[in-house]
Amino acid sequence: MADTYAIPRAQRPEEAGISGAVLTRVVGDLLGEGLELHSIMVLRHGLVAYEDFRAPYGPEDPHTLFSVSKSITSIAAGFAIEEGLLRLEDKVADIVPELRAMDRGGHIEQLKVVHLLRMCAGKEVSILANKQKLRWIRDYAKARWAYAPGEGWHYCNENCYMLCVIISRLAGCSVTDFLMPRLFEPLGIKRPFWETDGRGAEAGGWGLYLKTEDLAKLGLCYLDGGKYRGRQVIPPRWVRESGRKQAGGDPGYGYCFWMNPPPGGFRMDGMFGQFSFILPEYDACVVTTAGELHMGKILNAVFRYLPDLFLVDSEQWSVASDVEIPKLPAYPPIAAAPRNPALEARLEGRAIRFPALLQRVPKLLGFPLSMMPGMAFFMSADKAGGIDRLSFRFLEDSVALSWTEGRERNTVLCGMDGRARKSEIALGGAPFTMSCSAAWEGDSLLVRLRCLNSVAERRLAFRFRGRGVYMLPRSGPDLQCLVSEAESFCAYNVPSKLLGKVITRSAAQLLVAMEPPHIGCLE
Repeated sequence: MADTYAIPRAQRPEEAGISGAVLTRVVGDLLGEGLELHSIMVLRHGLVAYEDFRAPYGPEDPHTLFSVSKSITSIAAGFAIEEGLLRLEDKVADIVPELRAMDRGGHIEQLKVVHLLRMCAGKEVSILANKQKLRWIRDYAKARWAYAPGEGWHYCNENCYMLCVIISRLAGCSVTDFLMPRLFEPLGIKRPFWETDGRGAEAGGWGLYLKTEDLAKLGLCYLDGGKYRGRQVIPPRWVRESGRKQAGGDPGYGYCFWMNPPPGGFRMDGMFGQFSFILPEYDACVVTTAGELHMGKILNAVFRYLPDLFLVDSEQWSVASDVEIPKLPAYPPIAAAPRNPALEARLEGRAIRFPALLQRVPKLLGFPLSMMPGMAFFMSADKAGGIDRLSFRFLEDSVALSWTEGRERNTVLCGMDGRARKSEIALGGAPFTMSCSAAWEGDSLLVRLRCLNSVAERRLAFRFRGRGVYMLPRSGPDLQCLVSEAESFCAYNVPSKLLGKVITRSAAQLLVAMEPPHIGCLE
């Protein structure tokens, strides 16, 4: 049955007013940079002009959005304001009164809803602060004040968490429940997963998972004054106000939307390259999901070709370009290799135990070793972590890998014939789809686990000596890229070369501690 909510597809880019020749250069630049792009969708005049997914990522996979979540929180606030539940000038402490007793600095009575939306609250909570379900309201209250509310601008994830606390208290339900009949159902978006605190309030600034087309629907809705397929969904006044500059420098920040560089518009913007570029002047939208540390390269590759990407003369729309738009290359599974019957027979069904002591250091750092790389879950509210009771069951052309993390037991099927297999798992209470492969390299077993809802893959190498098992965990992209980022940061922001070297060396040592080798034994 056809999806009545699906966005119509153009047969070729020109049919939607997109230059196929320029689009080829845009995609070519993205590929030439070697970026970790998972999907891209280009839309104009209500049509999908181009889309591609980097296998094994596909259109059916919800993807973590990181700070794009803030824009959805903003939309929830817009509904609450439109329905009279909330006002921009409402004092936060009147709705969350426990903040008064915990406040440090004396500014809590000045904090208003509008300050949260504009990122002008004055609170300074580190992005590296522990995001586990501990005391989010208390942590926000006790965070230092960088300035009094409204007197500056500072990007703070927890401002949007406080918005979710406020909306859920006023609406009497979670923000997800609040948005289901107002936003998600009218757009044909299935109930999404969203990280919550221990009391059911959504994280707000992070933790939401949506499909690429879901993001595109939201973009189209903003392009059409809040309408989708002729039906008013988002209040038009909120579309106008949230998508214009409210604070910040140049080009500025709206109500949880970033302003675009020339030629203008605004965007939903999430870490590692989650974007929905909304370009009202051209009735166009560009959506990406990615796992790219240098996310500015995605933005530059798109805006470098604007406005040339858009055809002005309607007569050009009927003329198809003769260029072939390059495809996103698939992430390859581990290549098939000869099996190791002797070792497989010895390992079959036996549990591998890893001493808890080995897990202590990464856990203390806030990055307990998981089948999900640290890049993928460092913002997660529930970090499972602590791999134990790992076992293998070898089949004709695959191996079933089972393990325990926290209170959860999972099994994934890893193809050993050069083809990955998909498996559904749950970690930290969140559902994930994994694409997995494995192969022998002599007496070492290599395993590759890519989460199709997140930004990175886990790579494991096992070596076996008697009852001893040596497991080396790594990430893809390699976490070493974070050291390079630290070097770049120090080069531009740290005046002392010596201090810069100390920071970079510390970052490298931290990464080693996050992914330490594990020594276990067969039971």
